[in-house]
Amino acid sequence: MEFMFPPAIQEGIRQGIYKQVFLDNGTPIGMARNLEGRFVSHAIGTLVRQKPLFEAVLGDLGTLAGSPSNPLSPLIGGIQMFQVHRGFQKTYQKLDTIQLGLQSLQNSVSVLQTATALIGIGTVAGVVLSAINLHQTLKLREDVKQLRIEIKDGFLDLKQALKGVEAEILQRIDQVAQDVEFRHHRTIIARAYGRFTTALIYLRDALKANDVSLRNSGINNAQKMLFDALADYDAPHLLEGTCPAGQLRRQECVWAINQAITKTYELQGEYGIVGDRISELQEKICQDSLYIVNKCGSEDELDFLFPEITRIHSHDMAMLQSWKNHAAWIQELSPAEKELLANADLTDSETDADIAQSNITTVEPQEQLFYESLKSKSHFLALRDQLKLIVRPTLRLTYEDFVSQQAQKTNYKALAPSTWKGVPDLAVANLYWYFKNNEEGATT
Repeated sequence: MEFMFPPAIQEGIRQGIYKQVFLDNGTPIGMARNLEGRFVSHAIGTLVRQKPLFEAVLGDLGTLAGSPSNPLSPLIGGIQMFQVHRGFQKTYQKLDTIQLGLQSLQNSVSVLQTATALIGIGTVAGVVLSAINLHQTLKLREDVKQLRIEIKDGFLDLKQALKGVEAEILQRIDQVAQDVEFRHHRTIIARAYGRFTTALIYLRDALKANDVSLRNSGINNAQKMLFDALADYDAPHLLEGTCPAGQLRRQECVWAINQAITKTYELQGEYGIVGDRISELQEKICQDSLYIVNKCGSEDELDFLFPEITRIHSHDMAMLQSWKNHAAWIQELSPAEKELLANADLTDSETDADIAQSNITTVEPQEQLFYESLKSKSHFLALRDQLKLIVRPTLRLTYEDFVSQQAQKTNYKALAPSTWKGVPDLAVANLYWYFKNNEEGATT
């Protein structure tokens, strides 16, 4: 992971005038300081494998000036709240930024759960799923942010949001609205969303309190309500009979609310808890994603799942890792460094990267294009397994071992390279299913 700084700071780092901050273990942090040790800037963007980190699926916990969606938002929000705790003079300016992030998270949950009102219970056709795929979801979030679509009881009006769609989709909307089982689900979700939004209101009010004990009391109340909302969203019976696409949308709400809960601990300065909760959330996202992928039984479902799960594991997980690193860095700071950070005036800067992010929803996501390129080179089972390898890279060893063993047994030794380094996941998955099908054919 690499960080991009404002041009003047980036040039200063190149010339040795400024230095980027690193954890004691050598992990880079999105902060820069001068040679005297004073903090001068935070990063304005992130590169992962030489590619920019753009808008996260699960929502942003903070917003930089001039950048509608910034992957460093949890990090920036944490610095701002740290400065508030330490009596920084621009308190309300900083709180406004944090509150914008909370609003972004709330909007994201409403968009994600609205998709369940189209998916409903049971199986669903590919044309319906295409109306709420990754690209459409990012566009809906932008529409909500720009107040082009109204939210009622935590749901968008799908017929308003999906103007000009096919008759089959409109028919699906009406069918789900009449489904008794889904209406029961919707009642539970609406109640949970009410708790979620009320908790965010408590948080916003608490952050305005000058008295520390009053502020912490308000945050504690919001925390409890968020945990109650989480219990409803994560209720196992709500997933019964729901197709993998619906399960993904439901779990995305769970993951987003988990982020909000973690943010409350950061607002209280409990950085150790923040790090532990992020680690637990990262593992939950992996486990839930694997469960959903294993349930995927059709190409239509994979067309929906592959781009979005890929983006979550390349963008959202990277964002969470950056947040966790930042929490660890705050804990490592000496009292003197904390004082320097508390009084640092870290100004924001709009760059070409910021402007690019403002237009990100107008083009088809790279993850969608990546998936389309893979489809011409493989088949459903191998593509599904490649998605598993994206979610849990350690699974690849099992696939490599199977291919090597089968290649030895069948005298196709050339199909088992001496080293697997550099062999794409798709090639591993394709080889696995080549030998798997041969093995099954030999035993029938």
